[in-house]
Amino acid sequence: MKILICNDDGYQASGIIALFEALKDIADVEVVAPEQNNSAKSNALTLHSPMYVQTAANGFRYINGTPADCVHIALTGLLGYRPDLVVSGINNGANMGDDTIYSGTVGAAMEGYLFGIPSIAFSQTEKGWGHIDAAGRRARDLVQQLIPSLEKIAEGALPTVAPWLLNVNIPNLPDEQLQGYKVCRLGRRHAAERVITQTSPRGETMYWIGGAGPAKEEGEGTDFFATKHGFVAITPLQVDLTDHERLPYWAQTAAKLTQGSAATTLAA
Repeated sequence: MKILICNDDGYQASGIIALFEALKDIADVEVVAPEQNNSAKSNALTLHSPMYVQTAANGFRYINGTPADCVHIALTGLLGYRPDLVVSGINNGANMGDDTIYSGTVGAAMEGYLFGIPSIAFSQTEKGWGHIDAAGRRARDLVQQLIPSLEKIAEGALPTVAPWLLNVNIPNLPDEQLQGYKVCRLGRRHAAERVITQTSPRGETMYWIGGAGPAKEEGEGTDFFATKHGFVAITPLQVDLTDHERLPYWAQTAAKLTQGSAATTLAA
């Protein structure tokens, strides 16, 4: 098994080191990660400035770009092979509910998914890296459980299986307090807190994005509920943003617009 690891906190972050240590004995693992913290960069790609790949003393490679840049560059030429799995994290803080839209951790995993490779994004629910080794062990357990099916996909024994994308959030708890795994849907948050304003030394107004709002939808079945009760939350994600439920309504609207345009043309 060959695994590519990325993150959004940077190649020196405790989370990516813990993830590498947890997985290095069960697969061939390579790290390609951002040089600096790139939280909330989502799926952004760098198109208007050059990027450089450098190698740290521990063998991790890092790039002056976004998490998605790192996975994209790795898969389109840097590695020279196609990994069986892309793993992102372990993030310093939760990526639940609406957070997944902005998350660089999820963005890195999603880039692997868009290339047709099964991918997982791992996050801890609280910042500070508390019990990060326990989180690493839970990540290892999940990956190890998935290896047999990944091997079958790699061998072509499961040619009809589509790639999947998992978002996993792990409570900051020791092993003995962590519960099992719960498959759940994304919850929702309230709107973000107000923007923070400050005055620069030159008298100019500076703006900082406010913090994430509190959980709005956190009932049973959501990732918020699962992690609050000590479970590792697993949420399968998809990229299709189409509003399938409202397609018929917009089809009717488009038909009316088409009829109106035809009538206008005939009148002219």
